[in-house]
Amino acid sequence: MNTSARMLRLLSLLQTHRYWPGGELADRLEVSPRTLRRDVDRLRELGYVVDAARGVSGGYQLRAGGRLPPLLLEDDEAVAVAVSLQAAAAGGTPGLEETSIQAMSKVIALMPPRLRRQMDALRSQTERLPFSGGPTLDPALLSTLAQACRDSEPVHFTYTARESEPTERWVEPHRMVSMGRRWYLVAYDRDRQDWRSFRVDRISEPRTSGHTFRPRALPAADALTFVQAGIRRMPQRYAVRVVFDADPADLAARVGRWAQVTGEPGRAVLEMNVDSLDWPLFVLATTDAACTVESPPELRDLVRRTGARFTVSGGQPTSTPA
Repeated sequence: MNTSARMLRLLSLLQTHRYWPGGELADRLEVSPRTLRRDVDRLRELGYVVDAARGVSGGYQLRAGGRLPPLLLEDDEAVAVAVSLQAAAAGGTPGLEETSIQAMSKVIALMPPRLRRQMDALRSQTERLPFSGGPTLDPALLSTLAQACRDSEPVHFTYTARESEPTERWVEPHRMVSMGRRWYLVAYDRDRQDWRSFRVDRISEPRTSGHTFRPRALPAADALTFVQAGIRRMPQRYAVRVVFDADPADLAARVGRWAQVTGEPGRAVLEMNVDSLDWPLFVLATTDAACTVESPPELRDLVRRTGARFTVSGGQPTSTPA
């Protein structure tokens, strides 16, 4: 590997911002520790801030600078970034459409011809249905919270819970969770001395202190599990319970993380707490299995009315439901 190619490879590895032990980094580049030190010095001359730790366990880490340096991406990374930006531009995350379009155009413009042809083929052969109805998010807010999670930096913000007055929160951010059209921040609330999940669209005026904290152990397997458990505990308007003549694994694969599915082969029990019956009705209509709605009564009535309307639409006469 010549010097130029080796320098680009070194920069690509360092731009993950992880700490690289010197020996491991030298092995990756197939060079001696002395050559690695010279290459790091060349990067510093180009304006990249590379921290070094000396000693047997010494290594290197690229520090974020005052400006955005040239970003190196592998081919598959560049395509993944462009595809993600394309999804966001189509409304995958409300509030980021315009910013995503601008970023996507820059990424594609810098791609080599072979990757640009891949992206052109993907765009020309893909049809997307734009999302709608989700909360609008501020790109700067998402970036601030995500960076605070990464850097273990406390955040102070104003939070407006459902049907509540705004409150000031001082938290230790742990992880961001995306669930459908909503984003959540999992964090330890210092004032309440307990873990909480916050809907990001209800957060405003985030302020960081520049200090860091020692991360605590999350009382759950992961951040997604913590958010799901919190949602299930929240009081909702309807407690849905439906029994299907289906295997639990098949039903769970259809509803995903939005409901709890239990049971045994041939009998699956779906339970969810919701404010609206639209989603449970959709699950019932698209699951190819007989089912019995045990609760709530409002869902049984909605199923009867919807079934009667579909019967009429299909050309079959029906009596008016009770």
